[in-house]
Amino acid sequence: MAPPREVMPVDVLFVGAGPASLAGAYHLLQLVERHNEAIEAGGPGEKIPELEVAIMEKGKALGAHAISGAVLDPRSLSELMPGFPPEDFPGESRVIHDEIHYLTAGGGFRLPFTPPPLANHGNWVVSISKLVRWLGQKVEEKGAFIIPEFAGRECLFEGDRVNGVRTSDKGLDHSGSEKGNFQPGADLTARVTVLGEGPRGSLAKTLIEKYRLDEGKNPQIYATGVKETWKLEPGVCPKGHVVHTMGFPLDSGTFGGGFAYGAADDILFLGFVTGLDYWHPETDPHAELQRLKTHPMVAKWLDGAEVISYGAKTLPEGGWFARPRPYCDGALLVGDCGGFLNPMRLKGIHLGIKSGMLAAETIFEGLIKDDLSETQLASYERRIDSSWIRDEMWKVRNFHQAMAKNLFVGMARTGFQMAFGGRDPFGDRIINEPGHQRMKKISEVASRTREKPEFDNEKLFDKLTNVYQSGTMHEEDQPSHLLVSDLEICSTRCAVEYGNPCVHFCPAAVYEMVEDEADTTRKKLKINASNCVHCKTCDVMDPYQIITWVTPEGGQGPAYKDL
Repeated sequence: MAPPREVMPVDVLFVGAGPASLAGAYHLLQLVERHNEAIEAGGPGEKIPELEVAIMEKGKALGAHAISGAVLDPRSLSELMPGFPPEDFPGESRVIHDEIHYLTAGGGFRLPFTPPPLANHGNWVVSISKLVRWLGQKVEEKGAFIIPEFAGRECLFEGDRVNGVRTSDKGLDHSGSEKGNFQPGADLTARVTVLGEGPRGSLAKTLIEKYRLDEGKNPQIYATGVKETWKLEPGVCPKGHVVHTMGFPLDSGTFGGGFAYGAADDILFLGFVTGLDYWHPETDPHAELQRLKTHPMVAKWLDGAEVISYGAKTLPEGGWFARPRPYCDGALLVGDCGGFLNPMRLKGIHLGIKSGMLAAETIFEGLIKDDLSETQLASYERRIDSSWIRDEMWKVRNFHQAMAKNLFVGMARTGFQMAFGGRDPFGDRIINEPGHQRMKKISEVASRTREKPEFDNEKLFDKLTNVYQSGTMHEEDQPSHLLVSDLEICSTRCAVEYGNPCVHFCPAAVYEMVEDEADTTRKKLKINASNCVHCKTCDVMDPYQIITWVTPEGGQGPAYKDL
């Protein structure tokens, strides 16, 4: 007989231990602490009873699934922790030097100036994995408890209200049958559930559809960032040195660019971002990073260097008009989950932290009023609209839409936007199509094949070697967490029309077309789910939208340490 499903009631549940959730939990407990201290000192009102605040994390440990560039704007952390930075802040370095380069295949040039939105002087180069572990320690000191290896599988409802989250079952075999170590997922019930799952969150995706939170919004546009961490020869790239690139290896019709951030101890954060509204079906975000490393400017940095780690993630780049409504009855959306990212600055950590703080203030006010109804949670959106989140995102509200189709036209349009507060020459709000709809069919690009480099697995890595460097591990004998609703499409329509782009766009070699033993005239899709680095590119970019990413068993996936 299967063991009973455990029920864990809490007051406030944060899903995903990223910067937004951790900052939200910290700020909420901080507000309650200050309030109760004021009451004890003779102030008006009543004390708030001790709160049970839980943060569930699908990774094996805090930070295991955390990946970003990253250059951190410290504005929101300074609000969260007056006197920031404390002595134990794990920043790699203040940014001391900025460069932007336009690259050609064998050369290029440095821009003579840095546009103000891209100026990073005084910001921090950080490892988000280290940042998350540090924030987690601060949150636990405030009294919250963090539960690793808890992967949210589905939302719980009480009537039409979100009532918490059910975690993934453990101990199922690949067919879904119970093994000897079967353990049903737990039900974490909460008065308020805050979703901070990151981009394209599987629970948030369900709520957006159920409550039509994207009604009247632009479709969200994503990009995939692929990153490696390198140990360089001494002095090659000083800490605090920040370089962004555009041009090579992409054509002018594909959005994206490279980054290189000098961290402490001769560590280099090297990565590439490819817009998931590209036109060529063979576009491969992983291969674009490998091609970037063939450029003379980048190649010389890596002489004598050693790669340390690898990872990938999607980024929500649609801007202000693509954000879903950030609340529904019983739940709030924070961070990347809510579309809080500045696509021009390529920054979202500070916006995510601020969104978590505003969510905390909304919940705190509800606790004071003893009212956590949907009407009260709706004040979260009003807080966002009156905060500097709106000020910052409003100025770049049309950025990705302007850049999506042509680099040079896009640069002219974004120059106009900077001069006119975000307004585009073609209107105040530019409507975009979903990114996957921009992909052309093979018949339209038959004479053009996307070049891929030759992998030597010393400087230029194939996908399986990079997956090994990510520390990714999954129990092989479990149900696939990559659900394809119609495998026949993969063998027929997709093969003919698009050439199975999943084998290209996945940065972890999850998807593979192999011979169909039952019909040797065609191939069938093989899903290597154990390779998955949880970036969710497949969920975003599949041209038929038949791939759904859901959480595997808790504790599975990447084991990032310094990304």
